[in-house]
Amino acid sequence: MHDTRPMTEGGVRAGNKRAARGWLRKAGVVAATVLLMAGVGGAVAGAAPIGASVPRVSARGFEELVVPSGMGPIEVQVQWAARGGRSALYLLDGLRAPFDHNQWTTDTDVLRRFAGDNVTLVFPVGGHSSFYADWYRPSSTNGQVTAYKWETFLTEELPAFLAEYGVSRTDNAVVGASMGGGAALSLAAHHRDQFQFAGSFSGFVNPTFPLWNEAVRAAMWDEGRFNVDDMWGPAGNPAWSRNDPTVQAELLRGLPMYVSAGNGVPGVLDVPYGVGNTVNAMGLEAMATAAARIFGDRVASLGIPARVDIVDGTHTWPYWDRAIATARPMILDALGVR
Repeated sequence: MHDTRPMTEGGVRAGNKRAARGWLRKAGVVAATVLLMAGVGGAVAGAAPIGASVPRVSARGFEELVVPSGMGPIEVQVQWAARGGRSALYLLDGLRAPFDHNQWTTDTDVLRRFAGDNVTLVFPVGGHSSFYADWYRPSSTNGQVTAYKWETFLTEELPAFLAEYGVSRTDNAVVGASMGGGAALSLAAHHRDQFQFAGSFSGFVNPTFPLWNEAVRAAMWDEGRFNVDDMWGPAGNPAWSRNDPTVQAELLRGLPMYVSAGNGVPGVLDVPYGVGNTVNAMGLEAMATAAARIFGDRVASLGIPARVDIVDGTHTWPYWDRAIATARPMILDALGVR
């Protein structure tokens, strides 16, 4: 669930369905991953940023907006459509989402990739360990004062704010890496009027799978001492199923989707991160791979088209950069823009 490692391109489609019981054996991965997550480390402060109420232009050319919300002011980084188009692509961060920027803008080449496209890129800032969900209450284990209400922000408050800049409230796509991957599919499932495409890169798209709730619990505790029970309640609570794209697959029928995960095998892109991070990234990606396959089998059994790729790589940003490059033409086609 951390944003410390990801994927590439190519691979296995949902139509190439494997027997579900073969992936149930992958449950053993979960227990090992829980232990790995406990050692991934590196908490980041999660306060919403405070800034001016007018757009600021960054050194990299995108604008920084401050958007009012029920959680307080939220910074949103925006690269405007090349030719004034109304469509938008929302890009969701990983579990360690920093408080001062969205990692898509610093750890990938997505700004350049879409620079000539007639689609606005929207990068929400903050929300680490939030799963971009509406929580029941503030986390009771780390002094959080205001409950996360990220679904409300992303589907009500932010679209209304961007509409004042000419951005459509309906012609949008949403993608995410790691924590943001499952959230992207879940948001699209419950807000089909807003999103016309959804993509998950190394996302955990089946959180109700046995023991995976404990993996989420361990990851959120490690990343900011957040209490998962304050997010979705204990395992078995309806909020878990509501935020599980595999369970909610029927709601995704007819939506263009791209789900990608790595095979856990490290490559040259992992070298700069060091051996320790790479080992963690391999374990995390094994879990993401199992989830992607289960999701692929589920949508295939329902006759729902989706592209599901299992590619080379681990749970790291350079692989997610490759994933967004693969997804780009799908996104533009779904939005009908160039």
